[in-house]
Amino acid sequence: MLKFDFFRMNDISSTDYQKVYDQKNEVYEKFHSSDMVGWTNHIDISEVERMIHLSEQVKKESQCLVVIGIGGSFLGSYAVLKMLSNYFNDDSFPIIYAGTTLSSKYMSELLDYLKDIDFSVNVISKSGTTMETMMTYQMIKQLMAEKYDEKEQQKRIIVTTDQDQGILRQEVNQMGYQSFEIPNNIGGRYSIMTPAHLLPLAFNVDIKKLIDGYYQGEQFREEAFQYAVVRKCLANSGKWIENYCVYEESLYYFTEWLKQLFGETEGKNGQGIFPVSMVHTRDLHSLGQFIQQGRKIVFETFIEVEHSNKLLYNGQDLHTINGIVLESVRKAHFSGDVACLKIGLDYLNEVSIGQLLYFFMLSAAFSGYLFQVEPFDQPGVEVYKKEIKENLGVLSY
Repeated sequence: MLKFDFFRMNDISSTDYQKVYDQKNEVYEKFHSSDMVGWTNHIDISEVERMIHLSEQVKKESQCLVVIGIGGSFLGSYAVLKMLSNYFNDDSFPIIYAGTTLSSKYMSELLDYLKDIDFSVNVISKSGTTMETMMTYQMIKQLMAEKYDEKEQQKRIIVTTDQDQGILRQEVNQMGYQSFEIPNNIGGRYSIMTPAHLLPLAFNVDIKKLIDGYYQGEQFREEAFQYAVVRKCLANSGKWIENYCVYEESLYYFTEWLKQLFGETEGKNGQGIFPVSMVHTRDLHSLGQFIQQGRKIVFETFIEVEHSNKLLYNGQDLHTINGIVLESVRKAHFSGDVACLKIGLDYLNEVSIGQLLYFFMLSAAFSGYLFQVEPFDQPGVEVYKKEIKENLGVLSY
């Protein structure tokens, strides 16, 4: 179960808060009339069973799965996997995430590694034109052609893409690869409950529990709107950077997912809050000084896990000490005129994580409307893509 504390902040009057909160009906109306909120619909259970069944098949025939995707086709599943994995002695099925870099060092070492093992591939791109994804896919597919005959490749390549169109959908139709669909009414950063993320997670995570928790997140709709309102009020007061603070290192990539979710949702037309993140206590020793006494443009959202492993240090539970540090930092930073919000989850498990995902996605969408931007597009991303295409010329994937 999630817990919330949004009101440890200065300079925001009840009048300011109410003025923004009074936009609730307008925001809800826009949200419900959008054709891009398919992520609030329940997923087809037969598709869930198919993903679980396929993951078991792949485990029998391959030593790892290579997931090729970037951005909204990568961060969600990677974040959840990291949150639920052991730090050491991890006996989970190996998942390699590729397609997130154009580093020749990385790619050459990856290809060398894959030469000597049996592997399967899940390529994820709704459009089928994402540069990093398609370049990586073509290089790995070339290696597969050297290792496996056509029938074996057909068995080892899994495609997650648009329902009806695009390069990858055409390839599925031609080659008979196993495939999954990303619905047209769900955008990349909101696609956590689609096969783009659920299939890679099915290898090591109880995705049924994750899905159950996710839809339980609807109960926190009011809190999601309150969080959006508080953030907008803080932005109005000049706090235009939000620092996500976590005290469990396995949540690092979850904060990376949050950066994309809020950055792409709000950052348009000169609007939005710039998302950053810190892992404590590590970053207290590097950036803590700025937060405490630097320019007052930052507010913080602490994400706390209430229960964790029991480990005694001098008679005290280490996780309890970690929690005391969190509250001490909030108190110190608040005394330095830093608003310090907090979101807590009881356990780091599939159900709580699912609730947290839905909560943040709802709040991001509401925030977009409060900033008077379209929450479900990212036109600015196309600017750099256009520049790259012009400089590279015609690049055949």
